[in-house]
Amino acid sequence: MSHWKTDLRTYAIMALGTFLLAFGLYNIHVQSGVTEGGILGATLLLHHFLGLSPSVGEVILDLLCYLAAFRVLGRGFARNALISTALYAGFYALLERFPPLLHDLSGHLWLAAALGALFVGVGVGLGVGAGSACCGDDALALTISRLTGWDVGRSYLLTDLTVLTLSLSYIPATRLVWSLLSVVLSSGIISLMQRPKESFA
Repeated sequence: MSHWKTDLRTYAIMALGTFLLAFGLYNIHVQSGVTEGGILGATLLLHHFLGLSPSVGEVILDLLCYLAAFRVLGRGFARNALISTALYAGFYALLERFPPLLHDLSGHLWLAAALGALFVGVGVGLGVGAGSACCGDDALALTISRLTGWDVGRSYLLTDLTVLTLSLSYIPATRLVWSLLSVVLSSGIISLMQRPKESFA
């Protein structure tokens, strides 16, 4: 397969992954109050306390994570990650211009947790599998995995649990149980889909 066809396929997968991620966050997590962990959850924290759109908060936090990961993951990864961040921010900003497309699942938190995990897990799994990052979470988890030898899903879970603990500041503990289920499921999906590359450079 020629180089430009390979690049086109990679960018198409990255676009699909970031769209699925943005769609799930906007239509499920934000509407139901079932939060995410890691950087995604941190953007929801900023959205709750500061009113900062996740499309903006994501870019800020992502750039910080990419700077930290640059030396470990290489220039090629950083380039694709920046493209993915721009795609995610664009998709989320576009979705915000319209009412949610899915029914509010606040009354069915188990379904919100499962469906949200599916969108996040598949979206992130596609992006990482393409040698990119849908968000700073991916760069952070891959850096932790590269430095410690941990499974990528385990690295995701560490960052997720950290943010979920902070989310207790605005989410009742009973509701956070469903958020925990969501991050465990999404981490499992990512682990199943993830096939780490030896080098992103």
